[in-house]
Amino acid sequence: MTDNRDDLLFYHAYEEFYAMTARSEAFRAFCRDAFGRDFSQDGFSDIAQINRILPYIPVGDDVHLLDVGCGNAKMLGYLQERTGAFIHGFDYSAHAIADARVRFPNRADFREGIIGEIEYPDAAFDVIISMDSMYFAKDMTAFVGQVRRWLKPGGVLFVGYQEGDVMPRTRNADTTELAKALAENRMTYEVTDITGETYELLRTKRTAAIRHRDALVKEGYSGWVDLLMLQTECSEESYELFARKMARYIYVVSDV
Repeated sequence: MTDNRDDLLFYHAYEEFYAMTARSEAFRAFCRDAFGRDFSQDGFSDIAQINRILPYIPVGDDVHLLDVGCGNAKMLGYLQERTGAFIHGFDYSAHAIADARVRFPNRADFREGIIGEIEYPDAAFDVIISMDSMYFAKDMTAFVGQVRRWLKPGGVLFVGYQEGDVMPRTRNADTTELAKALAENRMTYEVTDITGETYELLRTKRTAAIRHRDALVKEGYSGWVDLLMLQTECSEESYELFARKMARYIYVVSDV
């Protein structure tokens, strides 16, 4: 990995985050309440969004999934549990990758690496997943080109993509930086707007944060409570105001 880790988006925050998720029972309980299952979520990947991936995973003994920014791989572990696939993941967090290797030792490969720097063989994966990780690419177009090479013929790219926080809000799903990167790599996509679902999820997330606030503070994680409340503050607005500032989409590329 690069020696300039201070230059990586949210690097130190995520090292602290994954160290916390490995210890905190209160945070695990919060995730179950907020998202329907504990995947150590920092963002918006609830069980309904993850279950959307399942129909795209082929049946067979030689199916390989790659998660871009896999964290501690709890999401990949769930997908493996449901499908039996061989799971691969990379993340720049050493804490997360160490945890993933302990949690999921079978039919799995986890690597510490950075989007745009790590490399895999061509035509290695049936499905590549990126849930809120494309923003970390310094050159999204170049990274999408890498992903295209990594996919087997007929493989699927599944992306959860948010605008209004890390990425600025654009007009619609066809004007995002990801849509531009896909177009520049001659990759066509189907897209689902889940902004309304995300608004409701944020409201649930805020309720869960309040419910588990005292337990998190007792464990010494009052700073994470403050962050959760800040992250969900926009759910107190009307949906109309929220949707002017925020958007969330699921992109599926399946004609590689």
